[in-house]
Amino acid sequence: MPHRDVVSATAAIGALTRSGRHRDAVALFSGILGDGIVPNEFTFGTILQSASALRDLRVGAQLHACVAKLGLCSNVFVGSALVDHYAKMGSVREAQGALQDTREPNVVSYTALIAGFLKNGMSGDAARLFRCMPERNVISWNAMIGGSSKAGLNEEAVNLFLEMCREGVRPNESTFPCLLTSVANAGALGVGRSIHASAIKFLGKLDVFAGNSLVSFYARCGSLDDSVLAFKKIKNKNVVSWNALICGYAQNGRGEEALDAFRRMKATGLKPDRVTLLGLLFGCNHAGLVDEGYSLFRTAEMEQPGVLRPEHYACVVDLFSRAKRFDDAKRFLENLPFEPGIVFWKSLIGGCQIHWNRELAKSVAKHIHALDPKDTSSYILLSNVYSAAGSWQDVSMIRREIKEKGLKRITGCSWIEVQNQVHVFFNGDRRHPKSDDIYMMLESCLNSEEDEDCLV
Repeated sequence: MPHRDVVSATAAIGALTRSGRHRDAVALFSGILGDGIVPNEFTFGTILQSASALRDLRVGAQLHACVAKLGLCSNVFVGSALVDHYAKMGSVREAQGALQDTREPNVVSYTALIAGFLKNGMSGDAARLFRCMPERNVISWNAMIGGSSKAGLNEEAVNLFLEMCREGVRPNESTFPCLLTSVANAGALGVGRSIHASAIKFLGKLDVFAGNSLVSFYARCGSLDDSVLAFKKIKNKNVVSWNALICGYAQNGRGEEALDAFRRMKATGLKPDRVTLLGLLFGCNHAGLVDEGYSLFRTAEMEQPGVLRPEHYACVVDLFSRAKRFDDAKRFLENLPFEPGIVFWKSLIGGCQIHWNRELAKSVAKHIHALDPKDTSSYILLSNVYSAAGSWQDVSMIRREIKEKGLKRITGCSWIEVQNQVHVFFNGDRRHPKSDDIYMMLESCLNSEEDEDCLV
């Protein structure tokens, strides 16, 4: 180019950024500085995207220094880009500083920082910033709903959606997938049906993303017929759609149907990915289809070795051990292309629990304790093996060892949905507002059973 100015240079950097050539974009930016071209707010807004894509905080800091030198820190466009960059890098304090330097931060600036807070587990800070925003749009609402969902704050995500609707903000296609994930995590089938109705009300025809979320939601709540119906209504099915169906069948113990769905998926020309294989192995595992599951693994090993992850190998160990094929499981473990971690040994000890294999369970427990002496779950699994076999002395010994080492058991948890409200209970929980009534009713039921036994 015979004559370059800031407009043409920014356009060239933008073209490189959009095509994914981020290092070339940074190199070109350095080049225009050397040529004496002064970048403007649009140049920085573009090049900071490349710095974020490269995950290079050093480049971002250098760009920030250049912004400060040119006196552009207060510019809302540049300020928002800096907040977004630092938030994506996990540098929340720097992101806050960039927001404070911005003269009149807009909804984009605030939303970028909220996303940074949520990404780094700072949900309280995100909520406070969200409440004091001068303006909120659907993107900022979606950021809060999605962040709450990822953080496991399922009830908060649903409440945010309801508040969003009350304030007259219309949900869009990005709102519902995160929301449906939250209600699926909570197992709130009734609430999910209401959200499904809201999605149809606000969006009309649902896109593939909302459709996929519905397939997954209904399956995870045990409503498999609705899951299949939601799948059939998706027009342009992708791999994620098929994965949601396959995993739904697997989660509900329908291994044969999962395999049939896989065959139909292949007939469409779509290639399975790591999630597909994991769902199939899980389905075969819980349906006792050992040979079919191992055959799928071997096929993937030969045809698509790139999709295999440690969790697939762990599934095969679980597959063999659940079927009481301990020799096959041990042989498979010995031939792993990497050192097996705790998950693999837990898969084996889980099979020992089902089939009361005390000696193997004891040997496996030693491997787990060597890898992580503070892993409580292995002690519990071993205790369950001894308990199932009636070895109460060994059970007592394990429990004493747990107590002496100061290890804590993960508290048991269950939940029930009553009139579209999910009630969560932990072992020995007294936090529920009606806990006194609940325990009184339980005591009454237990006393009734004792009276019946006496009559017999």
